Amino acid sequence: MTDNIPLQPVRQKKRMDSRPRAGCSEWLRCCGGGEPRPRTVWLGRPEKRDQRYPRNVINNQKYNFFTFLPGVLFNQFKYFFNLYFLLLACSQFVPEMRLGALYTYWVPLGFVLAVTIIREAVEEIRCYMRDKEVNSQVYSRLTARGTVKVKSSGIQVGDLIIVEKNQRVPADMIFLRTSEKNGSCFLRTDQLDGETDWKLRLPVACTQRLPTAADLLQIRSYVYAEEPNIDIHNFVGTFTREDSDPPISESLSIENALWAGTVTASGTVVGVVLYTGRELRSVMNTSNPRSKIGLFDLEVNCLTKILFGALVVVSLVMVALQHFAGRWYLQIIRFLLLFSNIIPISLRVNLDMGKIVYSWVIRRDSKIPGTVVRSSTIPEQLGRISYLLTDKTGTLTQNEMVFKRLHLGTVAYGLDSMDEVQSHIFSIYTQVALVQWTESVGLTLVGRDQSSMQLRTPGDQILNFTILQLFPFTYESKRMGIIVRDESTGEITFYMKGADVVMAGIVQYNDWLEEECGNMAREGLRVLVVAKKSLAEEQYQDFEARYVQAKLSVHDRSLKVATVIESLEMEMELLCLTGVEDQLQADVRPTLETLRNAGIKVWMLTGDKLETATCTAKNAHLVTRSQDVHIFRPVTNRGEAHLELNAFRRKHDCALVISGDSLEVCLKYYEYEFMELACQCPAVVCCRCAPTQKAQIVRLLQERTGRLTCAVGDGGNDVSMIQESDCGVGVEGKEGKQASLAADFSITQFRHLGRLLMVHGRNSYKRSAALSQFVIHRSLCISTMQAVFSSVFYFASVPLYQGFLIIGYSTVYTMFPVFSLVLDKDVESEVAMLYPELYKDLLKGRPLSYKTFLIWVLISIYQGSTIMYGALLLFESEFVHIVAISFTSLILTELLMVALTIQTWHWLMTVAELLSLACYIASLVFLHEFIDVYFIATLSFLWKVSVITLVSCLPLYVLKYLRRRFSPPSYSKLTS
Repeated sequence: MTDNIPLQPVRQKKRMDSRPRAGCSEWLRCCGGGEPRPRTVWLGRPEKRDQRYPRNVINNQKYNFFTFLPGVLFNQFKYFFNLYFLLLACSQFVPEMRLGALYTYWVPLGFVLAVTIIREAVEEIRCYMRDKEVNSQVYSRLTARGTVKVKSSGIQVGDLIIVEKNQRVPADMIFLRTSEKNGSCFLRTDQLDGETDWKLRLPVACTQRLPTAADLLQIRSYVYAEEPNIDIHNFVGTFTREDSDPPISESLSIENALWAGTVTASGTVVGVVLYTGRELRSVMNTSNPRSKIGLFDLEVNCLTKILFGALVVVSLVMVALQHFAGRWYLQIIRFLLLFSNIIPISLRVNLDMGKIVYSWVIRRDSKIPGTVVRSSTIPEQLGRISYLLTDKTGTLTQNEMVFKRLHLGTVAYGLDSMDEVQSHIFSIYTQVALVQWTESVGLTLVGRDQSSMQLRTPGDQILNFTILQLFPFTYESKRMGIIVRDESTGEITFYMKGADVVMAGIVQYNDWLEEECGNMAREGLRVLVVAKKSLAEEQYQDFEARYVQAKLSVHDRSLKVATVIESLEMEMELLCLTGVEDQLQADVRPTLETLRNAGIKVWMLTGDKLETATCTAKNAHLVTRSQDVHIFRPVTNRGEAHLELNAFRRKHDCALVISGDSLEVCLKYYEYEFMELACQCPAVVCCRCAPTQKAQIVRLLQERTGRLTCAVGDGGNDVSMIQESDCGVGVEGKEGKQASLAADFSITQFRHLGRLLMVHGRNSYKRSAALSQFVIHRSLCISTMQAVFSSVFYFASVPLYQGFLIIGYSTVYTMFPVFSLVLDKDVESEVAMLYPELYKDLLKGRPLSYKTFLIWVLISIYQGSTIMYGALLLFESEFVHIVAISFTSLILTELLMVALTIQTWHWLMTVAELLSLACYIASLVFLHEFIDVYFIATLSFLWKVSVITLVSCLPLYVLKYLRRRFSPPSYSKLTS
């Protein structure tokens, strides 16, 4: 046996995905009137519009008044089985194919359609009311006649709109003026990008200087803006005022933009409308995520296909036994209609209603408050998760940084030595601008606005600084900077802070940065590097000229601006390192232990350093103390990946830690081999992992293992992973609601995940499995009786039950007891949480399998045959006696079988059983057309029904007792 891995190329698989890949710009080209293009928008001059723009109407409805009914019906009948039942019902209009009253086929189909239409109508009405509320909001518009009121739907491109504090921005606008004295405003953007921190926005400088807002209509100015696109984090445009001497041009960027859907958090703002309606950034970013179909639903569909095959086979056998005599093809159709109950039309409705109940129960669970079910179609997925992929920061940790370490190159300070830092600053502090110190060590930020800041020193001296430039943090740059001028000395200094991985190439060479970063990371600290650079006046003036020119560029502005900034980011002086610790979320360790005992493998995918990720994994007990950790060495080519994979293959039962770069190389050359080895690990930690890599890992796990995955995260960078997984869970955290809004389920704390899976996931899966198989059993019983009846009467295609009997059987007589199975449970929730091993039993899919399906088929055949043959043997003289005996025995058998299936009685189950029995007894008075009312009042009827029902059910009760006595299921040992 060799450890070598053969060097074979990776075979890439094409993945079928129902998520729309095309952007909204493609939709605009198809439906919005041509290619989106840049525009020139004049302030307050609608007559100068150079093209037609869409109305500012928000419309999230799927249908309108005319397309609602056709659209809903089309979406229902495009599926084979719904179309199949429609064809069956339509066939009853043909005399040669009619088997009974029309309503026996149309009422069940109509009920299913009615439930669907009502559900869709309710959702459409709610959507319409939400849209109407947004479109009817009133705003103030500046015009030559003064300020007028206008509805949001009446706003047009070029309008000057006033937005008050705490009011929603109605359209995509450029910020022109604010009432705030500091000349800026803050926006709440959590409904747009999911981030909870407020965003600073700046008005156009030359319009902010105007005396009043009305003066905006007196100047000749316009905005040149880029074409509509989906990028909410960037904007490229220019503002030009023509009536000044010389004409003024200012560059516009994201800091000047007010996107629709955001809310002003400070002051009153005035903006000019650039985009409306379907061209809004928020609308263009609204797309339908991948439609998730649960594994349970796919399994049920597979079983219904088997039932359809059985239906065809039984119909052919019946005609074959007639030797295909006469118009045999019509006989086949009649038998297909006669045995159509083999495929239960009510199955889909029962399961959908069950999902609604599960979602309601989850939302009402007081032990996981704040949990939201955003996708009610896949609750069963929660009961069969094999791989949990989790983010680190904000998910396993609290995303609350606690300052732990300060390193100045020659000396390091911890929390216990901060008093030394304070005295050190007090003794040596003169005028060297130290903007990074905090109030706890004696340096306090006492004032800050758009252009200046003030600091108080330990000696109560106030230092004033002018802010010359500010470079915000971005996920791409992983750093932020500021250029300030000390008012007392005139010195210009460029300060920068950022992640060590990017700052290492910016600061001057030193011999301690890498080592100390590694030391801090091994302690589980997140490292921040602070550096500075002194600038001469001429050097700054040259930079400013190039920077302004780059910001005025319309094409490739971001690249040009970044290039200019990078010209300063060289040979910077390293000031210090700061280490902060991210505290673990409450009960993370017991939750991870519960998941591990339940047979769920946990993979942590994070953007942090390898050392930090490894330390957090150990601290959270993702990696147990008894497990070894294999740290995958950095690889850059195929040969190195080959050697490292061979080394990894020799390890057994150890956790894997790998960086995103090494992972990319391994997946490029050895995708199959790497995934095979990684899936055998008890835990995997992937650090320096990009959002796209997170989604790729989820997809590979699905393809390679065929198991269900659950992704958990709290930030915008986790959305792709959450949407790619079979079951996405978002945590409402410090990073905002973006992950929560994109997820199938939303929780407020990571520890709630244990109960969501162990209790609600397990119950949902087991209940749906029992419900689906019982609905199938109910249909197979009556179909078996029909087959026996037809066989006895020379294979005649004559229905055994007609009219209301066939409808009442699957509705008022048995529907409530059968549906009450959604309330059943085998163990209490406390037991399910205490023994997560119970969850492991579900991973094999035993509650709904071919074995259990076959058992229920055999039970149905036995009971259907027993009831039918018993009725044929014991009936007296008339056919209606057969109907009375067999149908009553069938109803009683179904009610007793529900009682046999129930494991924990709920008071509603008892009510459902008694109510259904009472409904049947009461309805006998009105069923004289099908049942002899006088016969059912005799003692003969009662003893015959009792005997048949006893023979059909007693053996099953005996078998259940023997099984629980000699081969009890795992949960019964706990309950006893």
